[in-house]
Amino acid sequence: MKKRTKQKDTKILFTNNYPYKNNTTSNKKYTYMLGIGGNIGNTKRIFDKLFLNLKQNSFVFVKQTSFLYINPPFGYLKQNNFTNTIVIIKTNKSAKIFLEQTKYIEKRFKRERLFKDAPRSLDIDIIVCKKGKHMIKKQTKNLQIPHKHWKQRHSVIVPLRYIKNNR
Repeated sequence: MKKRTKQKDTKILFTNNYPYKNNTTSNKKYTYMLGIGGNIGNTKRIFDKLFLNLKQNSFVFVKQTSFLYINPPFGYLKQNNFTNTIVIIKTNKSAKIFLEQTKYIEKRFKRERLFKDAPRSLDIDIIVCKKGKHMIKKQTKNLQIPHKHWKQRHSVIVPLRYIKNNR
């Protein structure tokens, strides 16, 4: 299996919703850093629909997004490049309930889980969760917070660096 292609094979895109920053505050209890990815269909349009869906959801407060980061796949390499972004949201939903909602959203966007690292229309990963100022750590069969290996993924690190520099 080939190693991941070098970072020079990446692109950064700025669109109307990516990056986005909401300067108002929210009193919702939980803050989630979500890793969003996809490589099937018009990912820019899918991400815009996701953004609008989240913004219109009264249970979710969208705080910030990064730019769109286009990068080669890893794991299973015989597929299109991925589009990735980071979305910071606030909600009163616990990690278990919020995970169920992310899976429902993925299904609405026609996500199919054919095999590990398979192509997908939309992937929503919970990277980190905080309750107030306290980091949540959780490990179950279906959920690991913080997300496993996120520190080794350029698709998370590069957009996250942008968010940290633009708070």
